[in-house]
Amino acid sequence: MTLTGQHFIAGERSATGSSTFTGVDPSTGDDLPTSFHDATSAEVDAAVNSATEAFYELQKLSGEKLATFIELIATKIEEAGDTLLDRAHAETALPMGRLQGERGRTCNQTRIFASMARDGQWRQARIDVGDPGRTPPKPDVRTLLYGVGPVAVFGASNFPLAIGAVGTDTICAFAAGCPVVVKAHPAHPGTCEILGSIVTAAVKECGLPAGTFSLLQSNTNESSAEFVRHPGICAVAFTGSLKGGRALYDIACSRPNPIPLYAEMGSLNPVFLLPGALAERSDSIAEGYIQSVTMGVGQFCTNPSVVLGMEGDTLESFISKASDAASNYAPQTMLHPGIHKAYESGRQKLGETAGVTQVGISASAADENANEAACAIYSADFSVLDSTSDDLEEIFGPTSTVYKCQSLEQMVKFAKGLDGHLTATIHGTEQDLLDHAELVNILQHKVGRIVFNGFPTGIEVCNAMHHGGPYPAATHSFFTSIGHHSIYRFAKPVCFQGFPAAALPEPLRS
Repeated sequence: MTLTGQHFIAGERSATGSSTFTGVDPSTGDDLPTSFHDATSAEVDAAVNSATEAFYELQKLSGEKLATFIELIATKIEEAGDTLLDRAHAETALPMGRLQGERGRTCNQTRIFASMARDGQWRQARIDVGDPGRTPPKPDVRTLLYGVGPVAVFGASNFPLAIGAVGTDTICAFAAGCPVVVKAHPAHPGTCEILGSIVTAAVKECGLPAGTFSLLQSNTNESSAEFVRHPGICAVAFTGSLKGGRALYDIACSRPNPIPLYAEMGSLNPVFLLPGALAERSDSIAEGYIQSVTMGVGQFCTNPSVVLGMEGDTLESFISKASDAASNYAPQTMLHPGIHKAYESGRQKLGETAGVTQVGISASAADENANEAACAIYSADFSVLDSTSDDLEEIFGPTSTVYKCQSLEQMVKFAKGLDGHLTATIHGTEQDLLDHAELVNILQHKVGRIVFNGFPTGIEVCNAMHHGGPYPAATHSFFTSIGHHSIYRFAKPVCFQGFPAAALPEPLRS
C-alpha cells in the first residue's frame, strides 16, 4: 500500500495538523519516505468521542460477531505479506526472520482472543439463586464481566507487531467489546499505518461501528498526555520506559475520574546461580545466558541484566565461558538512534563504576553510524552491588553484570532489597531449591514470573502466563500484558439482583 502519513479516525482519513515527522532507518540514520502528521487536540477528541459512541453498540454484539471480526484481522495481517514486513524491517532493523516469527505470534494470539470472545467463558458468569423462603429472604444475585469502555493503547517499540498497534492490548480489548484508540509508535509510523488500514478495513467489512478503531500518529509527549486525559478513555495500556509509563500513570490518577493505566516498564530480571547447578553445568548455563542477553540485540524487557553466584572456581569458569560467547556476538543495529544512545550512555556509566570490570566484549567493533550495539559483560564483587544497589538501572541492550557473592546470605539480602521486576531466574538442582527455599519465597513477592533452569526471554502466549510484576516493573502487579488473562485489564463486573430470567443477559440465565 502507499503510505499517506494520515490518521485513521473512525474509518476516515485525517491530517489537519501542520506539524510532521518521519520514520528513520536505524541502520543508516536516514529519514524514510513519507511525512506523518502529528495529531491535533481536535483529532484526539474526535477519535475518542467516536469510540464512546461505538462502545454501547459493541457491548450488544454477540461473541461470534466479535470473533469473526478479530479473526479477519489475523487473516488480513497474513495477506499483507512482505509489504508489512519490509516496512517494519526498514523502521526497526529487526531481521526478517524475527519479524516473520513475530507475525506468526501476532496472528496466533489474535486467534486465541477470537476463540475467547466466541466461547465467552472469560466473562465469568456467577449465579447465586435466590431463596424467598429463607429468613431473611435471600435475593437472586448474578454477576457478569463486561468491557470497561474505550481503551487507549500505546504499543512497544521493540515488538512492532505482537505488542504494537494490533498487538495483545488492542486485540484483547476488542474481545471484551471495547473500542480502541491507538497512539502509533513514532519509531515505526509506517508499520502502524499499514496495521491501522488492516483493522479499519476489517471494521468496515464486518459492519461494526466506525468508532470501533482509530489510530493517530504523533511524535510529541503532549499528544500522549491528551489521550490519557480525555474523559472518554476508560483504561490505558502502555509498554515502554519507566519514565514514560510513570508520567502517563500520574496523569491517569490525577484525572477528575481516575482510570487504570496498565504500564509494563523496566526490569533487571536477576539470575541466581546456585552451587549445584554451577558445579554440574556452568558452561551450558553460560552459553544460554549470553543467548538470552543478546536476544533481539538485548532489547527485550526480560533480558537478564544482573547475575549473582557464589565466588569460586565454578563461577570463574562460568564468567570465562560467558566472556568467550560474548566475543563471538556480532554487533547489530538497535531499534532506533535514541535507544542506541541510551545504551552507550548506560554502558559508559557502568564501566566507570568503581570495582566493576569489563570481562567480555564483542570481538567485532560496533559501527556507531549504523547504531550498532556490541555485547558487553561485566563482573564485580558483591560489595560493589551492596553499595550501589539503589543506583541499579536497566541498561536496555546486550549487556549484563555478574556479581560474586561470598555467602548465600548475600543472595538473600539482595533479593530482599529488590524493587519489583518482571522475572527472576534460578539455576539449580532440586536439592538447591530445597536448600534455598527462603530465596524462592522472597522472590515470589518481588517478581511476576520465576524461571527455573531456563532464561526469561521468550514468553509463551498461553493461559497460565503472567507478564507483569510489582512496581516499578508494572503499575498493577496482578494483571498480565501477555497471555489469555490480559483481557481482564479491560473488564468490569456488573451485578444483577432480582431480575426476571427473561430480562437477564443470556450467560446469566439458569
